[in-house]
Amino acid sequence: MHLVPSDRADRRTIDGHRVCEAIAAIGDSVHVRAWSDRFSLLADPNRLALLIALHRTGPLAVSDLAIATGMNDPAVSQALRLLRAAGTVAGEKEGRVVRYRVVDPDVRALLAHCAADRP
Repeated sequence: MHLVPSDRADRRTIDGHRVCEAIAAIGDSVHVRAWSDRFSLLADPNRLALLIALHRTGPLAVSDLAIATGMNDPAVSQALRLLRAAGTVAGEKEGRVVRYRVVDPDVRALLAHCAADRP
C-alpha cells in the first residue's frame, strides 16, 4: 500500500494491491482534470455534432456547419469559440472565410473511435 496517500493510509482495504494499482492508473490529478474538461466539451450534443462533422469532412466554414448540423450561425460561432479556446479546433482564414478543423489529437482519436462504432 505504498501509493496510498497518508491522509487515507488508516482506512481498511480489501485488496490493497489493487488499491495501489487503481491509484497508479488514476495518475496525476492535472491529467485527470484535462480529460474531464475534454469530456465536458464533448458532452454537449451540438458541439459534438460540430466536431463529428469537422472530423469526417475536414475544414468547414461556420455557415456550412450551421447547415450541416441544423444550428444557426451564432450558435455555431459560440460553440466554435469555446472549442477554439480549449485548443480543440483551429480556424484557417482564406480571404473573408474562416474554415475550422479539429486540431486536438486526443479528441481526433476519440472521434475516430466514435465514427468506427457507427453502423
